[in-house]
Amino acid sequence: MAKTQDDYIKYRLERAWKTFEDAKSLVNLKSWNSSVNRLYYACFYAVLALFTKYQLYSHTYDKDGL
Repeated sequence: MAKTQDDYIKYRLERAWKTFEDAKSLVNLKSWNSSVNRLYYACFYAVLALFTKYQLYSHTYDKDGL
């Protein structure tokens, strides 16, 4: 089954929210470095979704993906 652009965006946003929830759990454990790492990746996944939605490209993220 072929994946659509909307499927990819949905996947990335779900991954962002899950990673954000992981970060909150790590804060409760006072695992600050790991929490910051998870927050970084939550933002990264959300930005990938936005880049796809608005057809934006950068030198590290091209139209063919990472």
